[in-house]
Amino acid sequence: MTRQRSLSPAARRVLQALTDAGPAGRHGYDLCREAGIKSGTLYPLLMRLEAQGYLAADWQVVDMPGRPPRHVYRLTAEGRTLAAGNPVIEPKDAGLPDGRPA
Repeated sequence: MTRQRSLSPAARRVLQALTDAGPAGRHGYDLCREAGIKSGTLYPLLMRLEAQGYLAADWQVVDMPGRPPRHVYRLTAEGRTLAAGNPVIEPKDAGLPDGRPA
């Protein structure tokens, strides 16, 4: 039997941001802002989700001179399933199951 670990709040927010982005995907900087997490947390998380097949990433060339290509992240079908099963938990939902604060 495989043990299923619960996703962290940061992972849930990143999955939500990528779900909202749809097929266009998001850049890492955008994900940092939307998920409210720092790059030191975001990029290891993105690498792990990509290695597990939940994300696809590719390079996007920027038309502005002097700007380097950027990585664009998109959810795979497995990633969309993972995101649907792990919605963002709002602080008010973090209490007891009947809604009372812990």
